[in-house]
Amino acid sequence: MLVMESAIPSRAGFVLAGGRSSRMGVDKALLPYRGATLVEHVARAVAAAAGSVALVGSPERYGGLGFPVLADKRPGEGPLAGIETALTASAAHWNLIVACDMPELGSRFLASLLEAAESSGADCLIPEGGSGMPEPLCAVYHLRCLPAVTQALDRGVRRVNEAILPLRVERRPIEQSQWFQNVNTPLEWTPYRHG
Repeated sequence: MLVMESAIPSRAGFVLAGGRSSRMGVDKALLPYRGATLVEHVARAVAAAAGSVALVGSPERYGGLGFPVLADKRPGEGPLAGIETALTASAAHWNLIVACDMPELGSRFLASLLEAAESSGADCLIPEGGSGMPEPLCAVYHLRCLPAVTQALDRGVRRVNEAILPLRVERRPIEQSQWFQNVNTPLEWTPYRHG
């Protein structure tokens, strides 16, 4: 029994890349950034923090990037469905799940979220930016969150913050909210265009 317990990884990382990018006009995951693509940049930071990374999205679109790709279990159902796909595929206790459109993310910051989650006693750790807004798409979810996420989706819930209401949630204020800067439009992408 002890051998089996130690064989279970404590951490895994996932990057959600299944969005439509309708406001950007092109697939934002594949925008060129720092000699690669935006999703590759984020995936490398996640892998460095969590010890592994898989993309959640289209295997046809992202399969050539060199990372494992998990097809969405519920395509077109939004990021909560991406979280369900990640947790369904995971064997790890703690799962770092982030959106692909946050160019400021760094591995040390992401590792600090995992460390805080592991010592929290909560089901998930959701950081809050300077405005106090929760950031559920740059958060850490224990595997035991999966039933609540699946039940919420089955009830038609699509908002992550609503789906996690029954769970023990650790809110973690983060003063430097630049980590959560996401890019949804060409104007928001402008400062990173030559990054």
